[in-house]
Amino acid sequence: MAEARTLAAICEQIIPADESPGAAWAGVVKYIDRQLAVKFHDHIQTYRAGIALADTMAGGDFTTAGGAKQLETMQRLEKEAKPFLDQVIAHTMQGFYGNPRHGGNREFASWRMLGISPLPVRGRDQYDLTSGKRS
Repeated sequence: MAEARTLAAICEQIIPADESPGAAWAGVVKYIDRQLAVKFHDHIQTYRAGIALADTMAGGDFTTAGGAKQLETMQRLEKEAKPFLDQVIAHTMQGFYGNPRHGGNREFASWRMLGISPLPVRGRDQYDLTSGKRS
């Protein structure tokens, strides 16, 4: 659970909330978790080591570090743990902008931000295309 909270905070640094939801709210961690279980299974150790390093660099807990400390930690990760950070950035983008059926992009958050009409998700009941919710 602590790893998921740290990962959510890292993802939120990559795609922060503004007038639109950020990565954490959009369910990017859910997407990454699902993909680590199957498709990205060989990245699990990289994630665990990178998350632990982020916590250490931030003084013990990335999630409770202030915004400036989190940003400093992200910059250090870019230099000292680039493979980890590159993976997290790529997977965050996939989870945020991809099809919600894969676990991210909750309620079509990024599509709405971009002005793209939500599409029905295959295998689900009918959706109201204007709200993205089940009708």
